Amino acid sequence: MMTISKWMTTVVAAVVATSLMTACGEKKKDPNAPYEPKSLTMVAPSDAGGGWDKTARSITKVMTDAKLVNVPMTVENVPGASGAKFLATYLAKDVGNDSKLFVNSPPILINNLKKDGSPSGYKDVTPLAALTQDFSVLAVKADSPIKDIKELVAKIKADPTKVSVAGGSSPGSMDHLAALLPLMKSGVDITKVKYLPFDGGGKAIVALLGGEAEVLSTDASGASEMAKAGKIRILAISAPERVKAAPMDQVPTYKEAGINGAEFVIWRGVFGPKDMSPMAYKFWQQALKDLSAKPEWQAELQAQGWTGDFKNGEEFKAFLGQQEATIKELLTTLGLAK
Repeated sequence: MMTISKWMTTVVAAVVATSLMTACGEKKKDPNAPYEPKSLTMVAPSDAGGGWDKTARSITKVMTDAKLVNVPMTVENVPGASGAKFLATYLAKDVGNDSKLFVNSPPILINNLKKDGSPSGYKDVTPLAALTQDFSVLAVKADSPIKDIKELVAKIKADPTKVSVAGGSSPGSMDHLAALLPLMKSGVDITKVKYLPFDGGGKAIVALLGGEAEVLSTDASGASEMAKAGKIRILAISAPERVKAAPMDQVPTYKEAGINGAEFVIWRGVFGPKDMSPMAYKFWQQALKDLSAKPEWQAELQAQGWTGDFKNGEEFKAFLGQQEATIKELLTTLGLAK
């Protein structure tokens, strides 16, 4: 398996080559040139079936069906290292390619902030729009003696090494950090919390149900069906206010439980190349805003169990800066920050 450090070498070599081409007289973009792509690609930096893939396919479907684009639009899957593999390739080979966009979520921040992580992040591309939001939850088996988030915090505080938390991502990644944030805000020594990483949320749920872990950290949309089936009890959610849809309407927020500063949004949004032309940027600002208002998009949100949360490019960029500070604090506490 290629490591991120090897990808860095590839990226550096490609960027140098690109710079040499520019120095030798490659023409710069005309900022007033019309945006007239012949085709469009929406990349999901993951295998088929995951949240990024579903988001990319939903965007592409609605864009096409609602005639928000008038050229062929396809989805491309580029899995690897929580999106870091794709980003390295994108920065090296698709400089200024206004016809290739991609979806991402908090990993674009986490990968960039982690020690031995990706050298690149959201500041190396153009945030175009946030479209959906989900939240993190902590859950236990339905028959667990742990009845609420206060009991869980008390048990972990008493001995952080005796309570195992399962998540569908590696240490220092999204499920891990989302689980540790409320614990850190509750005064737990999070460096001692036992985290069990699994390859995907499905395997983490199996570990919880099989007794391999006592607690599950996952996204609300992924946990809701298991809660409806009576297999798990969701203790708390990282939303700023209680979610209205069942079964999350019965789940307290961390703030309601007396834990302040533990909000964590699992957003999903769209990005383009860093030096995207002004006309392309203008087009996508309007197109993605229009997308968010379409009834076809509202139907996709309902079908996928997502909550719509449109932010335009500038709003999205400001939000990313805020979440970056929260993630950096967690990684620094864990000794995993650069």
